[in-house]
Amino acid sequence: MGLTKQSMGTSALNEMFQVQLESPDDIVVALAGNPNTGKSTVFNSFTGLNQHTGNWPGKTVTNAQGKYIHKDKRYILVDLPGTYSLLSNSVEEQVARDFICFGNPHVTVIVADATCLERNLNLVLQIMEITDKVVVCINLLDEAKKKTIEINLNKLSDILGVPVVGTSARTGMGLENLKEVIEKVAKGQITTKPLKISYDQDIEEIITEVDTCIQNLTEGRLNSKWAALRLIDSDSQLLESMDRYLQMDNLSNNEILQVKLENARKELNNLNITMKDLQDRIVSTLVKNAENICKQVVSIEKKVHNQRDRNIDRVLTSRVFGIPIMIGLLGLVFWITIIGANYPSSMLTQLFAMLEKQLTGFFIWADTPYWVYDIVVSGVYRTVAWVVSVMLPPMAIFFPLFTLMEDLGYLPRVAFNLDHYFKKACAHGKQALTMCMGFGCNAAGIIACRIIDSPRERLIAIITNNFVPCNGRFPTLIALASLFIASGAGHLSSLVATFTILAVIVLGVIITLVISRLLSKTILKGLPSSFTLELPPYRKPQVGQIIIRSIFDRTLFVLARAVTVAAPAGLVIWIMANITIGNTSLLTYCALFLDPFGKLLGMDGYIMMAFILGLPANEIVIPILVMSYMSKGSMLELQSLSEMKQLFIDNGWTWLTAVCMMLFSLNHWPCATTLLTIHKETQSWKWTGISFLVPTITGIVICFVVAQGVTLLGLV
Repeated sequence: MGLTKQSMGTSALNEMFQVQLESPDDIVVALAGNPNTGKSTVFNSFTGLNQHTGNWPGKTVTNAQGKYIHKDKRYILVDLPGTYSLLSNSVEEQVARDFICFGNPHVTVIVADATCLERNLNLVLQIMEITDKVVVCINLLDEAKKKTIEINLNKLSDILGVPVVGTSARTGMGLENLKEVIEKVAKGQITTKPLKISYDQDIEEIITEVDTCIQNLTEGRLNSKWAALRLIDSDSQLLESMDRYLQMDNLSNNEILQVKLENARKELNNLNITMKDLQDRIVSTLVKNAENICKQVVSIEKKVHNQRDRNIDRVLTSRVFGIPIMIGLLGLVFWITIIGANYPSSMLTQLFAMLEKQLTGFFIWADTPYWVYDIVVSGVYRTVAWVVSVMLPPMAIFFPLFTLMEDLGYLPRVAFNLDHYFKKACAHGKQALTMCMGFGCNAAGIIACRIIDSPRERLIAIITNNFVPCNGRFPTLIALASLFIASGAGHLSSLVATFTILAVIVLGVIITLVISRLLSKTILKGLPSSFTLELPPYRKPQVGQIIIRSIFDRTLFVLARAVTVAAPAGLVIWIMANITIGNTSLLTYCALFLDPFGKLLGMDGYIMMAFILGLPANEIVIPILVMSYMSKGSMLELQSLSEMKQLFIDNGWTWLTAVCMMLFSLNHWPCATTLLTIHKETQSWKWTGISFLVPTITGIVICFVVAQGVTLLGLV
């Protein structure tokens, strides 16, 4: 059903749903489906790089759109949030439902997982209650074949009354056929007659009057039977959406409709059917229909097709082995990162040293004043060179390994293992997933908090996300662990450095749980909510796509941001070091002012200033510190990390200084990008400020206790 094309033209789509149409003839295709069905793979295969993302109007839910050309016709593909139903229990479900109901897509493609069709049919049946223009895409047929699952697609199409196309999006199988079917449905060349669900007779009789009333009010622009069920169930969000998108005049105050709804609820009550009973009976009807359909179209040669996954999960998610294996895998990733980054980092250092000679030669040839050379080369160039040579190799190794674990399906197992601990902290189990996203970038981790439905638990996840070190902090942690903790371990130095980094991360997780517990007992009181976590099947990763995706979407993006910030930071430090008041530079004045406070925390004024000036990006903390220690604010021409260690020792460093700096790096304010993301997600400067203060105060307390405790014990 949905709205007519006249009532929802190009301007309405742009204003209400921000669908970017270039012409009224563009065909809008909605892409719906459960999570982990390969929906995003279908979207990427169709649109390639011709896509963009934003937020749905008024929502913190990603709005991904793309376009593709088929037979000289432009198709706008709207990737709806992955959802298990349209009962509007979450923002994602509301967004998907509203677009299908009121966005008037010419076609709605529902991507279903061939390996668990019965569960996926629940959403298919719900969407077919709303719109006739449906194409069902049965994806992951290759995996179904491996598990000896066969689906009679023709029979399924006959039962559902809509076209059914089998695909394997990762290999491209069936995608061209899917485009053909979409075209025919959009043009009306295929007539769809979706299966309509019949509920219990008493429910069908009760909703009749409400059905008729809604049909008259909406003039057939919405499936009235479906809407009647939802409104009887007191779905206030649907009323608001009808007011907004159908330009209705405050339906919540429409006396005729409200009387009909109240009468229907009274009749249900007379039959001893509560609202919960009504919901259960609706869901039960959908589940039974899905089960009956699957019995007719699905055959399994071997009933134990997923036994391998279950056997693996018995180990990876067990109470005994789950956490140790998780820590071991994380340690392996960091060990590979540390070992693998050394050689390319050294090569990049030599390359930048060679380029510096060429740059110096150019300045000599151009007879440039020395101060200009000093700013450009000693200040800006060396800072950027250090950031690239130290950051790029670890990122180029860490991100592909992290993406590999994502593609394998391991990250949901991490959330499963940690769910019990987050429940104890009165937080949400999904916070474990957002925490994992924070390893790459805390801003990405903040955005990932959208998957948590409860506003209270989402805020806890946002406030505590910074306790997980992002990739921008890894160079600092790796450098300090290698120079001061593992330096005397000989051949075992890489292992000692790995265990040190691992210990810091485990400490970060523990602090996350403790602070989450404190928040839930103070400013964000409440009980933890339960949730259903799907453990997707283990899938063979596509190495080529992993490398491309991790390099372009993550590594180069983060590196570009770091370089953009590093260049002006180098300039600022040079200026501060060369502006003098009396015989003392502005840089030294600032450091001396912060020094007493820094000493209390086991550090010094220069380190504190490096963290403050590193607010735009954590990646530049070490370069700023090195430049600050140099007499003229010039970046040291480092040929090896040992030279940097000697520079630190000459400025009074001990192993305690390194430990305290690592602890403060773990526990201090988020970077500017993350803070802006927090404000964007919470729409509140108050919660942005709290997100700034909580990790900062935590870091100050921990560093003070460690520094003063070690000093009192005479260990340094």
